[in-house]
Amino acid sequence: MPSFAFSYREYSCSNNNPLSCDRPFQTAQELKGAKFCLECGFPATLSEQVTIKGNFGTYQVTNYLGVRGYGRIYSGVQIRDKQPIEIKEYILPNRCFNEQETLERKQIFQRVGGIQLADSRIQNFRLVNTREAIADEKGERCYLISQRIEASQTLSQYLKHNGKMTASQVREILNQTLQTLEFLHSQKIRFPSNQVKQGIGHGNINLDSVLIKPISNQQFYIYLCDLAIWENLFIPPAIAQPAPAQQEKDLESLGLVAFYLLAGRTSDYASNQPLDPKDNQQWSTTDIYLKQFIEQLIGLSTPFSNAEAARQALMRLPKEGQENHLPLLSEDERAKPGFKKWSIWLLILPFILLAGGIFYYFCLRQSNPGDDHRKYLQWSKLRRNFSDVDSVPTGEFEYIGVNPGTWTFILKYPFKDVITLETLLTNPKPGAGTIFKYVPVASLNLENLEQGKKYFAITSLTNNLSDQLEKKIIAYDGLMVYVKFDDRKNNFADMLDGQITLDQLRDIYTGRSTNWQQINRNLPNSKIILYAPLEPEAISKFKEIVLKDEPEGQEFFDNKVTRLETAKTQNKFRQETNGMISFGIISKIKGQCTGYPLAIVDGNKPAIQPLFQKRDHLPIKPSDNQTSDLCKHDRYFFDVNTFKSYPLGYPIFVVYPKDTTRSPAGSSFAEILTTREGQCLLSKVNLVPLQPIPDNIYNYDCKSLF
Repeated sequence: MPSFAFSYREYSCSNNNPLSCDRPFQTAQELKGAKFCLECGFPATLSEQVTIKGNFGTYQVTNYLGVRGYGRIYSGVQIRDKQPIEIKEYILPNRCFNEQETLERKQIFQRVGGIQLADSRIQNFRLVNTREAIADEKGERCYLISQRIEASQTLSQYLKHNGKMTASQVREILNQTLQTLEFLHSQKIRFPSNQVKQGIGHGNINLDSVLIKPISNQQFYIYLCDLAIWENLFIPPAIAQPAPAQQEKDLESLGLVAFYLLAGRTSDYASNQPLDPKDNQQWSTTDIYLKQFIEQLIGLSTPFSNAEAARQALMRLPKEGQENHLPLLSEDERAKPGFKKWSIWLLILPFILLAGGIFYYFCLRQSNPGDDHRKYLQWSKLRRNFSDVDSVPTGEFEYIGVNPGTWTFILKYPFKDVITLETLLTNPKPGAGTIFKYVPVASLNLENLEQGKKYFAITSLTNNLSDQLEKKIIAYDGLMVYVKFDDRKNNFADMLDGQITLDQLRDIYTGRSTNWQQINRNLPNSKIILYAPLEPEAISKFKEIVLKDEPEGQEFFDNKVTRLETAKTQNKFRQETNGMISFGIISKIKGQCTGYPLAIVDGNKPAIQPLFQKRDHLPIKPSDNQTSDLCKHDRYFFDVNTFKSYPLGYPIFVVYPKDTTRSPAGSSFAEILTTREGQCLLSKVNLVPLQPIPDNIYNYDCKSLF
């Protein structure tokens, strides 16, 4: 798989990877028309409604979707016919590519960016259709305009949300992908330059360049995208350049993809090293025939001559448990004296795998689960303790936040018997003569900061911040939507498949949908009973993200939705039947067991459930849990990287005056909260830290605090 760590070393990104860092996106959101990240200068993401002109049409960006390979992905439309498209934006940042390198890559991209059959036939071999390759004449960007595969996700995203695949699913992925490779390797292909070539290699098959589109519970389509011939043009020259695409390497890469799909991951939990298919203990299937086939794809035994031969062998492959009358190995290999002995080992391999799995679960799984070098590097850059922040002024400093609100609530969280977060943060550096006094207010008036009446504020509402104020992110907050949850057969959360879309939420909370069967015909014929929390910031964020600030929808929300303190709403959920829905801030939803927090679907993107189980590092599902388990909040955690894409998530900021003649109390308080100690404390009160806390040092840096 491609590795992007340190790919753009010339940019001092705090995440070490400006391509996937969220700061370029935040810059584009906060400053309309911004071209570069405010933190490191890397090109910012494209703003919504930006238009891109090509030779065959004009295209408009509608939404930023994230990063795939060496480019950023956006949904869009072709303005002429309003047809949905995908825009992949490639970057040629001037600190990484000199003027000549940039010019050469743009010219090559326009010549080879996208392919079609030489005879212009339209055939669906599940290769994402490209419309045109566009190079920005004056800028640092190129764009590939492609067919939009609705409701699809990469195999990497699939594994993240669903876990490992079954042997039968992997067989079907191999079947469809080999069909596509057979087409790609054998047909006459025409490039945009009109050059014709007899078959080409993909050269970039990995978990991020293979898309999966479900069509039912058990069926799906597989699509290939991001061919190396244009993708590799955007690898910075300072990075080792890959070899030209070779057809035989496509089979090897596909075999590794299948190996990872069976395992559900790409690295070993214990060593953090890539999984090795040569190590039998790292195989996660009892389908011996499939294992043998994948080994042959990878080249661990006599490799297949081409994609067609591999697919024919796959079609003859016995199902798991059947007797194999058509072994995959060649005649020469079967004639070897050791073959019979090897066959015996194949028979006992399932028992070895089972024993190895048991050993892994009880021994290795407990050591350093989920640890990786990147997490540790990010974490190690932070100051360790409050005492390490040396810019804290002396004196008493009042700051404000909304009551009721997230900050007011979490400050009362107890640590070590009766000590609260407020106690720890009031005097964070004992003996230094510094006191931070929190003053809760009914509504936040940031003019108090500009006029010097207060020193700083904690808030998530910064859309209309004046140019006299500065803000610094300290953690992530968010909303969770929940319905009644129990472990009986009429589990309402299970009927919703544990998720709900933003469009459905908008219809519900604007009164357009009043019965659950309007949301899903499989749901009970019951009235939707609406609740909302009391926190003004939560209401404001819900209106902004879900209701899109529609006047009519807001009027219905303000007049028809019952607002209750979250604990009282949860009590009603216990007493009444299904049909109720509510939302609340994450610190009040995590750790309770009355309402099930639903995953959120935003448009065509996959559902995002940021609450993960600690036992297997996978998102929670209603069918996997018992009510009592949801009460035990220590069994669950917010996955930081997932939360950054969660549609109902948002940052919390310390806001303070820019005036350098004023006390730096606000910036100092923000520095305190972004130390390791501060991030540990905020994660303990169910906010989401700015970056993952590595598991292997959690006990060292965090547990001793609580």
